[in-house]
This record gives sequence, C-alpha cells and structure tokens, in this order.
Amino acid sequence: METLSAYQRTAALAAAIELDLFTAIAEGHSTPTAIAARLHAAERGVRILCDYLVVIGHLRRRGDAYRLTEDSSAFLDLKSPHCINAVTGFLCAPFVMDSFRGLAENVRRGGASEQGSALSPEHPIWVKFARSMAPLLEVPARLTAELLKKERIPSRSILDIAAGHGLFGVALARLNPDARVAAMDWPRVLDVALETAKSAGVEERYRLIPGNALEADFGAGYDLILLANFLHHFDPAAIVALLMKIRRALIPGGRAVILEFVPNEDRVTPARAAAFSIVMLASTPAGQAYTHSEYRDMLRKAGFQKTTLHPLLPTPESVILAE
Repeated sequence: METLSAYQRTAALAAAIELDLFTAIAEGHSTPTAIAARLHAAERGVRILCDYLVVIGHLRRRGDAYRLTEDSSAFLDLKSPHCINAVTGFLCAPFVMDSFRGLAENVRRGGASEQGSALSPEHPIWVKFARSMAPLLEVPARLTAELLKKERIPSRSILDIAAGHGLFGVALARLNPDARVAAMDWPRVLDVALETAKSAGVEERYRLIPGNALEADFGAGYDLILLANFLHHFDPAAIVALLMKIRRALIPGGRAVILEFVPNEDRVTPARAAAFSIVMLASTPAGQAYTHSEYRDMLRKAGFQKTTLHPLLPTPESVILAE
C-alpha cells in the first residue's frame, strides 16, 4: 500500500516546495495560522499538509508548532546554501512523471518507444535537466575533479560530452588553471553550461561544440574526455561505437572518465544504483544501469586498457577511469 500510494508523498513534498513552506518555517513561522499568513494560503490546507509532512518525516511537531528536521533545514530551506528545491523542475516534470504511466507496455516492448523517448533530437527536457539538477550534481562534479587530481591524471585538454549544466568540466577548469574545456551538447543546453562557466570565471577557457554526441566530430588531441551520466541511455552496441570515437579523439595514454550508477554484479545492490535501471526502462528504448564488468567489456571492445572503478562516496554513483 505504501508503494502504490507513493505518488501522494511526491505530490505533498512538491507542493510544500512550490509554496516555500520549509523556508517559511525556517523563518520562524511555526503555527498553522502564522504559516498560512506567510504563504497566503488557507489555514486548513497548511495544517493538513504540515501534519502529513510530519507523518512522512520531513517536519517535526510539538503542540501546534512545526519545525524542520535536520535534513529539511539543510536541503529544503531556500536560504540554505545546500538547497535542492530546484530538482522538482526535472524530477516532477510532466514528461518525466508521465514516462512511468506506460511502464507495463515498456516492459512488453523492452523499453520506451522512439516517439516517447527523451533521446529525440533537442528534446526540451534536457534544458530543464540542466537548470534543475545542478544542485544535486555539484558534489559529484567536485569529487570527480578531486579524484582526477589525486590520481594525477592530466586534465589540460578536456572534452565534456553531454555537458548539460557544465558542472563537471567547470570543476576541472577551476581546479587546474591550465585546463581548457570543450563542452558538447544541444545548442540550448549549452547556453546553460556557458552560464555555469561564466559564473565560475572560466569562460575564456571554455568553448562550445553544439550537436549530437553520437554523430558530431569531436576533433582530437584531448587528454581527458568526460562522460557524466550519459552512457546509461544507450544499448551496448551504441556505447561501444561512441567509445571508439572517444578513443580516436584521445591522445595516447588519454583517459575516458565515466560517471554512472554502477550496480553490483547481482544488479540489486546497492539500492540507489540498482534502481536506476527502471528509470531507463521508462524513458529510453534500450538504456539501463550497467555493471562494472559490462562497462569493462564495452571499453575493451572499443580499444581501452586498464579500467578501474572508483565509488564516489557519499553519492550513489561511481567513476570509471579507462586509459
């Protein structure tokens, strides 16, 4: 019953974020009357929503007063530097949520139809992704850059494929003043990546390559190519073909840096990484979360050597380095 009614939790949390309820409580508006006045909402609606948020663990209540939990204070108060409220713009977008409504048909077919896929050229959902998901990906981007520095991997000439928000390439540019980044994505998505580069002060070392990563000419001479949360959208044949293009674009000894949800060989642990395959079943014709052994085999077929896996704790993702 909890699973079948889980959409109610989604709706309640998304509504609270839309109303700025957590920010209002953080400001000291703790009773239904005070919160309702701050939000210009009905007191009855506020009381019922707040009680439900107590039930599901996002608020605490003492008497008639509500207060934030530690997590809600850190991540749901707009005034917190760690606020992730923007993610509802993507995770709760109609296209994303509606992709699960036909899941039974996707199971019969083995994946989403081409028409219902997010992989159609210049799909607007990727602009929404770039703008909405950045708060969740700042930490993985920083940790990836720190990992490469720790491993002493050269990162002077960088290609960031499916750059999206641009955080991964920009994190490397900020850590290495000699680094130059070429970001590839759809033109409107690259507008968001360029905004990120400008805000970080690295735009003079940042250039744009608009186009489809599966078809466009990358150029050559890169010592590092980033593939952050991209390969899981495709089947093994398409991944191998892309990796072969990447290998040709790298200098000898260059590295492909792959950030992905990588489940264990049993495909059901760890939970967050393993569960990601259902997202791909709902939204792509052939994507899934691949195991490390599957990535290793695909990389070898594409001509890579010396593949290593680095869990990117405390995130649910891992980095695969391939030389």
